[in-house]
Amino acid sequence: MINEGDPVPNVKLATDDGKQVALTALKGRPVVLYFYPRDDTPGCTTEAKDFSCMIGEFNKAGADVIGISPDNEKSHKKFREKHALEVKLASDEDKSIAEAFGSWVEKSMYGKKYMGVDRSTFLIDTSGKVAKAWRKVKVTGHADEVLAALKALK
Repeated sequence: MINEGDPVPNVKLATDDGKQVALTALKGRPVVLYFYPRDDTPGCTTEAKDFSCMIGEFNKAGADVIGISPDNEKSHKKFREKHALEVKLASDEDKSIAEAFGSWVEKSMYGKKYMGVDRSTFLIDTSGKVAKAWRKVKVTGHADEVLAALKALK
């Protein structure tokens, strides 16, 4: 599990534009990684739209914003187009990235246990270390909170 102060692992993200991005290649810029359970569901859509509406502010602060879920690249592309999303979306079909960050967890609904994505966000500083981690994220106001933390890095 990745915690604040830890360096990020050298993982490659498969983005919805068909490219591969190595997380360590983004060193030198702050990065916001947010894990969400599934494309085009109510909470996930709201979160993606909130980050997208604020993408100008994140870019102005020099940051990349990347949403990650177990959905495939085709699903991400459809999700992005349907909602005019401005954030990058990355696929984690084998859940290895979510596992590395401690965001692939056991959940419980109606007494049944299952594995799923814990909605979580990580602010990575310019040195490639986790500056701030949010777990069990509540969507409302979250993008604002992340932006404030990003601005406080400087």
